[in-house]
Amino acid sequence: MSESTKAIFLSYASQDAEAARRICDALRAAGLEVWFDQSALRGGDAWDASIRRQIKECALFVPIISANTQAREEGYFRREWNLAVNRTMDMADDKAFLLPIVIDATSDANARIPEKFREVQWTRLPAGEAADVFAERARRLMRGSSLPVAPAAVPPATRPAAPPAAPSGATSGDNAPPSIAVLPFVNLSRDEENEYFADGLSEELLNVLAKIRGLRVASRTSAFHFKGKDVDLPTVAQKLNVATILGGSVRKSGKRVRITAQLIDAATDSHLWSETYDRELDDIFAVQDDIAQSVVKELRAALLREPAGTAAGKSAAADVRQAAIGRSDNSEAFQLYLQGKFFGERTTQADTDKAIDLLQQALAIDPDFALAWTGLSRIHQVQAGFGFAPIDEGFERAREAAQHALRLAPDLAEGHIELGLVLEMHDWNWTAADTCFRRALELAPGDAHALRAAAGLARVLGRLDEALELMRKAIALDPLSASTHRQLALIHVMADRLDDAAASFQLALDLSPGAGLNHAFLAVVRVLQGRGQEALVLAGAESHGVFRNVALAMTQHALGRATESDAALQALIDGFAWTAAYQIAEVYAHRNEVEKAFEWLERAYVQRDPGVAFSAGDAFLRPLRGDPRWRPFLHRMRLA
Repeated sequence: MSESTKAIFLSYASQDAEAARRICDALRAAGLEVWFDQSALRGGDAWDASIRRQIKECALFVPIISANTQAREEGYFRREWNLAVNRTMDMADDKAFLLPIVIDATSDANARIPEKFREVQWTRLPAGEAADVFAERARRLMRGSSLPVAPAAVPPATRPAAPPAAPSGATSGDNAPPSIAVLPFVNLSRDEENEYFADGLSEELLNVLAKIRGLRVASRTSAFHFKGKDVDLPTVAQKLNVATILGGSVRKSGKRVRITAQLIDAATDSHLWSETYDRELDDIFAVQDDIAQSVVKELRAALLREPAGTAAGKSAAADVRQAAIGRSDNSEAFQLYLQGKFFGERTTQADTDKAIDLLQQALAIDPDFALAWTGLSRIHQVQAGFGFAPIDEGFERAREAAQHALRLAPDLAEGHIELGLVLEMHDWNWTAADTCFRRALELAPGDAHALRAAAGLARVLGRLDEALELMRKAIALDPLSASTHRQLALIHVMADRLDDAAASFQLALDLSPGAGLNHAFLAVVRVLQGRGQEALVLAGAESHGVFRNVALAMTQHALGRATESDAALQALIDGFAWTAAYQIAEVYAHRNEVEKAFEWLERAYVQRDPGVAFSAGDAFLRPLRGDPRWRPFLHRMRLA
C-alpha cells in the first residue's frame, strides 16, 4: 500500500487470521485497498511505528470481534483498537470511521471492547463468510468521503489466495438472493403442552422454505436461539445475516386454531405481508402452504423483482409443492410427528424413548409419512450413539426407517442424510455415504444438516480443507448452533489448530452452557495445550457420564496424578464399556499404554462403535501410529 493512499485497516487477533483474510479478499475484490498483511513488516520499533501511521492515515478502521478477542485480556489488537478510538476524538460525530465486524456469536452486550465501538452499527459475518455486502458498504463510504476508489478489477499482487467459495445463499449486494429467518411462533394457548404445536409449525414452515432454490434460510437451531427472548427484529436479522423475518403466533383450542403470520423487512422494520387464519386443525396443511406461498411470492416480488400476479403465485405454489415432499396430509399424524420431534431434541434416555413412541404412533396412522420415518431414523441413531440403546440394534432400526422413507419419497433430502449417516457411522461404507450426502446437497443445497453431514465424512477421510469449507457454509446458515461450532472445533483438532479448536468449543459452550459434551471437549483441548488445571475444572463440570470420565482420566494423567486418572478410567470401563470402547482406547493411547489401547480399539471395532470412523486422524491415537498393527487396522477400516 502506498504511503499517500488512504485505505482500510483490518485489526484482528492472530487466531482470527483466516476470517480476516476472507474479509480482506472481499474488500480487495471490490477495488478497495486494505492494510492487512503484517508479515511484510520486520517487527520491533519500525513495525509499531508503521501500524501507528497506518491507523492515523486509514480511511476506515475495521476491528474484528470474536471469542478469541473475548478470551484475550492482552494483545496488540487492543492497542490498535485504542489508537483508533483516540483518533475519533478529532473527528466529527457523524463521520464514518469505525466499522466493527463480529465473526461468531459473541454478544454485543458482553463484548470486551472500547465503549466507542458500541456507538456504531456492527456487521455479523460468521467465520468471515459472505463479506460482499460489507465490502460494498465500505466502498460506498469510501466514495462518499471523496477518497479514491480503484476499479474492481485485478487485486494487488500481495492479495492472499482466494478463500473457499461462499455459501450458495450468501448475500452479495444488489444481486443478493432473498434471505429469511423463521422465528418460533408464540404459543398463545392456555395449555402449555401446545408449545410443541407452535414450535412445530414454525419448524415445518422453515423446512419448506429451506428447500426452495434461490432462498437462503437461517437454520432452525439459530432461529430458535431467540425463543422467549426480548430482542428487536433488526438485531435478530443482523445476528442471523438475513434480510427478512417471518414470525407470528398460534392459539389452539380443541380442533380450532388461529394462526397469525407476519413477514418483516428487517432493514426498515416494516411489514411486507401479514395474515390471520382461523381454521379447523384438518386444514392445518392448507394454512401452512398458504403462509409459505405468500412468503415466497412476496420475497420473489420484493427481492427477485419478479412481477406480482398470477404467474408469480403459480411459481410460488410450485415451489411449495416441491418443498413439501414427504409430508403427511393427516392432521393427527402430523401433530404426533411434531410432538415426537419436540421430545427428540432433548437427547435424554426418557425423552428419546418418548419421541420414538410418538413417531411410531404417527406412522401407525399414516404409514406413508416419509418425514416421520426420517425422524424415527434420526432418534434411533441418537440412541445408539449416546448409549441409550445397543449399537447394532439402534443403527439397524435407523437404516430400516431411512430406507423406508426413501422408498416413499426418493427425492427427500432428509432420507438421504439419515441413510448416509448410518452408512458412515455404522457400516463404514465411505463411498455409499458420500453418494447419499452429495444427493442430499443437490436436493437441498441450503440445508445446514446436509452440509454438516458432508463435512463429517470429509473429516473422517482426512479431507480437512473440504470439511472446513462445508462447515463455514453451515455456520453461515446456522451461526448460533452449539453443535455446529462443536463439529468445526473437532475438525480444527484434527488439523492441529488447537487455538481455533478451543475458540470454537468455547463458543459452543457459551451458546449452550447446559448441554453435554462441550465442557469435556474443551477440557481435552486444554490438556493438549498443556493447561491442565483449567482442563480439570472443565472436566468436572461435564454432565455426560462417558465424556466426563474421559476428560478426567486424561486431565489427571496430564497433571501426573496416576491414582485419580486410574479411578476415572475404571469408572468409564465399569459403567460404559458396552458403548464407549473407542473412548476407552483413546484414554489408554493418551496415557501411552499401547497394548491396552489396541485391545480396546479392537473391541470397539467388533462392537462397531461409531467413534472408530474417526480413528485415522484422531489426535489421541497418535501414540499408536508407529506400531506395526496400526496400518493393518486402517486397511480394515478402508482408511489407510
